[in-house]
Amino acid sequence: MSPAPFRSLISLTSALVCVFSAGAAQAQPPAAPAAPPSWQQGRNAEQEKSPLHPFAIEVTGKTAMLLPVDKLKVPAGFKVEVWAEGLPGARSMALGSKGTVFVGTRQLKDVYAIVDRGGKREVKTILKDLDSPNGVVFSRGTLYVAERHRITRYDGIESRLDSPPEAKVVVDGLDPQKQPGHFWKFLALGPDGKLYYNVGAPGNIVMPAYFQAGISRVDPRTGIIENYAQGVRNSVGFDWHPQTRQLWFTNHGRDWLGDESPNDTLHVATRKGQHFGYPYCHQGDTLDPEFGKNRSCSEFTPPALKLGAHIAPIGMRFYSGKMFPAEYQNNIFIAMRGSWNRAIKQGYDVTRVSFDADGKPKMEPFLTGFLVDEKADPPMWGRPNDVMVMRDGSLLVSDDQNGIIYRVSYAGK
Repeated sequence: MSPAPFRSLISLTSALVCVFSAGAAQAQPPAAPAAPPSWQQGRNAEQEKSPLHPFAIEVTGKTAMLLPVDKLKVPAGFKVEVWAEGLPGARSMALGSKGTVFVGTRQLKDVYAIVDRGGKREVKTILKDLDSPNGVVFSRGTLYVAERHRITRYDGIESRLDSPPEAKVVVDGLDPQKQPGHFWKFLALGPDGKLYYNVGAPGNIVMPAYFQAGISRVDPRTGIIENYAQGVRNSVGFDWHPQTRQLWFTNHGRDWLGDESPNDTLHVATRKGQHFGYPYCHQGDTLDPEFGKNRSCSEFTPPALKLGAHIAPIGMRFYSGKMFPAEYQNNIFIAMRGSWNRAIKQGYDVTRVSFDADGKPKMEPFLTGFLVDEKADPPMWGRPNDVMVMRDGSLLVSDDQNGIIYRVSYAGK
């Protein structure tokens, strides 16, 4: 047993440790507030009170019987109808060699397959528990899926829809920073046999890393990656012109610069290595108030067409089918998911982009009726997300708001 003086010293020391520990705990600064969502980044002091916000999807989907599908309008001679439903969060589409339609999701974790059985469509959930499997491509019997962090392949899957093969990794590590925004990926197979995918800017208006805010491509045989286009804030749709083989893509402009600026845009990449402006210049002619200082928009490749402010162009395809009238050949169809970052909403349709004799593009509405009240919250009942030309020449349109796919066909006037 310790002598009394030592016991007293030990007791005093313990008491002082407790006092100092309590004081240190009280002196610690309060925890930093949680970072705001990435969509709020870039607001000024006045906009902090703005009621504008993104709109959530129906995560369980919605049956067409509960929706005003009869309000959908297409040009004379065309017909629009529900082609498949029961695909919550339906986004990008790809067509298999046996006619299977594969559908990715962004907010969910599933990939679907739609099989046509004698005119009736059967929906199967073939892949589950993936990480934002937005992008899908089918080529030579293989389904490629782009998740937020990797691209995988499923060989021979169209013959094994009920027991899909194991995933084989094409490339991994595509989201090393776990970026908070624009991490979902569109995926397309180029004429060169390489897989093209986007990595968006990690926030509304930030300086991106070298692999962000651009379109890259990877060789599916080797896994070798190349940066193809830079200064692209967030492209979630691209395709190649059937004749020139040049890459065209949609792009989302930054938020919080006002209702009318900047425009979302349509671009063409005539070669590898072009820079399209972000974060320095928007819509080809508007310098960013922060990052555009001491820069010039003339440094960058301008858009081919301004599409409208905050209109959210998503999937796009060149029309190469034979069902539609001849003037539709090589036109572009763009799914406009619609705006949230403006007081008067716009978009929520499928737009047709045609070209004049000099190759200059112009746009006009093609499929409308999803927008109900441009001032309401929410203003719409459906949101077009991707378009895909079928082998018979009809056009499929996905709607991730309700988990529905529509078919547009042409029967003549």
